[in-house]
Amino acid sequence: MGCCSSKVAKSPSYEDPTVLAAETPFSLSDVEALHELFKKVSNSIIQDGLIHKEEFQLALFKDRNTRNLFADRIFDLFDLKRNGVIEFGGFVRSLGVFHPNAPIEDKIRFAFRLHDLRHTGCIEREELKEMLSAILHESDLILSDDVIETIVDKTFNDADTKGDGKIDQDEWKEFVLKHPSLMKNMTLPYLKDITLAFPSFIEKSEIEDLET
Repeated sequence: MGCCSSKVAKSPSYEDPTVLAAETPFSLSDVEALHELFKKVSNSIIQDGLIHKEEFQLALFKDRNTRNLFADRIFDLFDLKRNGVIEFGGFVRSLGVFHPNAPIEDKIRFAFRLHDLRHTGCIEREELKEMLSAILHESDLILSDDVIETIVDKTFNDADTKGDGKIDQDEWKEFVLKHPSLMKNMTLPYLKDITLAFPSFIEKSEIEDLET
């Protein structure tokens, strides 16, 4: 691992790169490349080697004050220890879900938790509408409230097979397996070889110097 491993050891959220490589779809060289990216983001505002929400927002939007429910939920899911920051191990493990080689079950589970805003173990109608609106906003797509309502209605008609007004994990899995295009955003091709290209979800941040 050479000099890179000594740099990783200086991080307050240090985890052995060999362990992270063994527990994720990433190779050892991938993990070391991700550490360079992690350092860039985690020191962009607060020099403490941890990614705070403002730094995450800055990496996504080049604006520390831009708030979006979708980005907030991603941050919360990357914050594996639920201590208000993203540590290096959580960063690598969470990104691993988006790797092309990650198990589809992991992707489905992550997407379900993304939509389960109230942490109830089910996706309710209002939660689906809130997340859909946030994703559309993040993608600069403007749809009328009537169109969004129609999409939500159709989703529940298809997914809520028990007819109880909510979507549980089994119903969600069955639904997305029937509509695989819904999981397209859960795979980032860039992660296939991050030593050549960094993840697309942070490419709005100024990381080009890391590729040289």
